[in-house]
Amino acid sequence: MGFGNLSSSNEITIIKSSGGSLLRMMRPVFFSALMVFAGLFWFNDYVLPDANHRSKILLSDIQRKKPTFAIQKGQFSSQIEGYSILSRQVDSISGTLKGVTIYDYTKVNRMNVVSADSGIVAFSSDFSRLVFTLYNGEIHQINQLDYGDYRKVRFTRHQIVMNASGFAFSQSDENVFSRGDREMRISDMQQIVDDSRSSVVRADSSLKAKLQQHFGYVMTGKTPGENTIPQAAIGEAETAQRVGNRIAFIRATAEADVFQREDQKSTINKYLVEIHKKYAIPAACLVFIFVGCPLGIITRRGNFGISAAISLGFYILYWVCLIGGEKLADRGLIAPWLGMWLANLIIGFIGIVLTIRVSNESFSFGVTRFRTLLGRIFGRSQRDTLGSPPEETAPETL
Repeated sequence: MGFGNLSSSNEITIIKSSGGSLLRMMRPVFFSALMVFAGLFWFNDYVLPDANHRSKILLSDIQRKKPTFAIQKGQFSSQIEGYSILSRQVDSISGTLKGVTIYDYTKVNRMNVVSADSGIVAFSSDFSRLVFTLYNGEIHQINQLDYGDYRKVRFTRHQIVMNASGFAFSQSDENVFSRGDREMRISDMQQIVDDSRSSVVRADSSLKAKLQQHFGYVMTGKTPGENTIPQAAIGEAETAQRVGNRIAFIRATAEADVFQREDQKSTINKYLVEIHKKYAIPAACLVFIFVGCPLGIITRRGNFGISAAISLGFYILYWVCLIGGEKLADRGLIAPWLGMWLANLIIGFIGIVLTIRVSNESFSFGVTRFRTLLGRIFGRSQRDTLGSPPEETAPETL
């Protein structure tokens, strides 16, 4: 918008005629982008990881405070000792449950299975008890020592009181919870990457040693530390069995090494993607300078509508490249650095081409033709809506 205003008022022409260049005009904006880049990088590496970690801990504490958050729809929840709770539908705001089934194991040698159409869960006034109020259901009482002792009770309203002392809200220790990839700093993730690379090297060495050992066994008939058994001393069946067992053992151990190697490589890709992301996203502040400045000069308009439309188009392109590159890098189809820097490379290439051509005044954007086309389209549609004026008829000639 700033460079569009300068261009529309012919100030760009005045600056160029005074010996200035586009790159010199972009210099203060570039230095401002450097400051934004540094601030965003510091935020992503120091503030955001701790914020994500504390958010995860706080969510876990809230789940203990309001258990309907922890009761997942269609899944058994065993967070309360002695009870297993299943709900087909859960409304965490009102605490309403639908299709409730509760397995009660608190009685010695007796299990109660409670099923109800609906129910409400809430804490007692002192938050020490959890009260389930159930409606329209049945209670099946089973003696685990004597299955002939069976009772079935129907009810329209039934309450179950559970001990909820562990659900009182309390701030958990941050060091108890492990950190994920988006809750770590670059130094922490780089340490994991180095350890995983060491594990890959060890797995490769182990796999190579086992294959060499197996090759030596095939050629000599013995392993290191084992005496050679004459072929005549053993029968063909026993020889085939020994070879088969040996191959099965080598295959099992080799598959374990290969699995460990692939798992460690997946870990490396996962954390390298996050490391490069912390650099690539702040670097977009610099890349978009080379796109926004020449486009503002080309369009020669400083209003918000055109600027927002152009910015939205480049933002969508950047977002698609960023998300797509991250998915491909996580799957190991492309290198992690390429996946995270692909968006910056594409947008940067477009920006450099625009900057060079606008600086040399060898670029025509065709904005005038585009506006003329839009004017014709909207003007024609407006005439179609209001109705075209009556056609003038030529006077008849005698």
